[in-house]
Amino acid sequence: MHASTPHPDQQYYDRQYNARASVQDAGALIARYSQESQAAFALRGAIRNIAYSTRQTDVLDIYLPQTTSTSAQGAPVFIFIHGGYWRALSKNDSAFMAPALTRAGAMVVVPDYDLAPAVTLDHIVDQMRQAFAWVVRNIAIYGGDARNICVCGSSAGGHLVGMLLAKGWQEDYDLPAQAAPRSAFPLSGLFDLQPLLHTHINGWMQLDDAAAMRNSPRFHLPDSSTHGHCQLRVTCGEFESREFHRQSHEYLAAWQARCLPGQWVEAPATNHFDLPLQLAEPQSVVHRTALELMGLALP
Repeated sequence: MHASTPHPDQQYYDRQYNARASVQDAGALIARYSQESQAAFALRGAIRNIAYSTRQTDVLDIYLPQTTSTSAQGAPVFIFIHGGYWRALSKNDSAFMAPALTRAGAMVVVPDYDLAPAVTLDHIVDQMRQAFAWVVRNIAIYGGDARNICVCGSSAGGHLVGMLLAKGWQEDYDLPAQAAPRSAFPLSGLFDLQPLLHTHINGWMQLDDAAAMRNSPRFHLPDSSTHGHCQLRVTCGEFESREFHRQSHEYLAAWQARCLPGQWVEAPATNHFDLPLQLAEPQSVVHRTALELMGLALP
């Protein structure tokens, strides 16, 4: 197809993947991420801006559990990766779940990553793998259990969770192949990036076919030899677009087809932006699922 010819599905995909346009008050909900993260910064167990690689911008925040762990291995670790279509938000907008989860006994880790279009998606994926590798090697120093890590992320963060679950990358980061998360909980994730090639999103992502395939978790699934222990829970908001639902359901089905343990989580009356906020709400199915994945007692 000639470069100047619009893709026949461009308008459809533009609408389907325009998350902000699907919600009337998206701006107000996104503002809550930052507002509600302020309480986390004030927690007694907040340790901020720890370097996870030699790059200056590669930093993460740790929020220590507010209860003493009864496990000899230490506290379960909840890594949250923010969304924003790889070009917005930061760790400073993404700690809103820390007060509730640390109260329940989890250690919360929120890594930062550089944003497109200044960097490529390959760069961002590398950052999150560096961050995960750092947690595996170092979290015991802070009282965390590297064998009980739950990786969670929203939207683009859900995509990055998928890239942490992908097969075969650990060796490049000096990790054993079995150094996989014990559980994963992508919210409204993007697992096949090919539809994005023909949308406004690629205006800042600048993906070509090879980069889209290389960075599509759907096509890099692990197998049970390394990830047989990894419990996957997948969800997206009830009111999200058909494409967001398709992405999550197809990824879960492909995961299960490889004899890996996974389940769908229904999140009623939620949209793309209020779904992650439920991590901070103890009575919500999203919060309770996170606790179950880490083996923590329900409220």
